[in-house]
Parts: sequence; structure tokens; C-alpha cells
Amino acid sequence: MKKLLTLTAVLCTGLTLAGAALAADDMAGMKMNGGAMETGASNNAALTDAIVKKVDPSTGMLTLQAGELKNIGMSPMTMAYKAKDALMLKQAKEGEKVKVRVEEVDGALTVVKLVKQ
Repeated sequence: MKKLLTLTAVLCTGLTLAGAALAADDMAGMKMNGGAMETGASNNAALTDAIVKKVDPSTGMLTLQAGELKNIGMSPMTMAYKAKDALMLKQAKEGEKVKVRVEEVDGALTVVKLVKQ
């Protein structure tokens, strides 16, 4: 009888610990970015310093010498990016210092925000 009680106690403890381990899931697959409100300071923090190297209206591309693009995990480099719209291409001038936000849009790295310095 004593062995049966010990076995039952061990089984209950094991099931309790297994349930607690499952409840402590880190929810890695959950998207948690929808509820947070961005402030003006965080928007400016997301911008990266860059220099406009080339503007090509025929292809809709901007070549930028950009610093680290932390939001997409890219180290500093010179590269051509798609411009969000034609107005952005008209605003950018070669040799000009700007702050940019680059994001992946429909599979293409795209300048979604450009602010002159």
C-alpha cells in the first residue's frame, strides 16, 4: 500500500510539473507588435543616416551609402533601394545627407521614409 501511495504522489508531481512547463511557453509564434503605439522619438530612432549616391527615376531606384539598417539586419553599405514613390525621387539629390527608413515591401528593399538633414 505504501508503494502505491508513493507511486501516485510521484505521478501527480510529474503531471503538475509538466503542466507548468507547458504553461510557461514563450509564445515565439505570437505577433505582439500590433498593440504598441509608436512615439515621435521612436520613429526618429528608426531612421538611419545615409548619403544619396545616385537617383534613377527611370528605374525608381535610389543608391544610398547607408549606415547600419538595424530593422532589417543589414550592416553599413552602399546599395540601390527601390523608392516608395516618385515624389521621393524628386526630393533626393545626389551627394545630399539624409535620414532613411528602409523596409522589405513585397520582397524588395524599399526606402519608405526619407528626411533631408
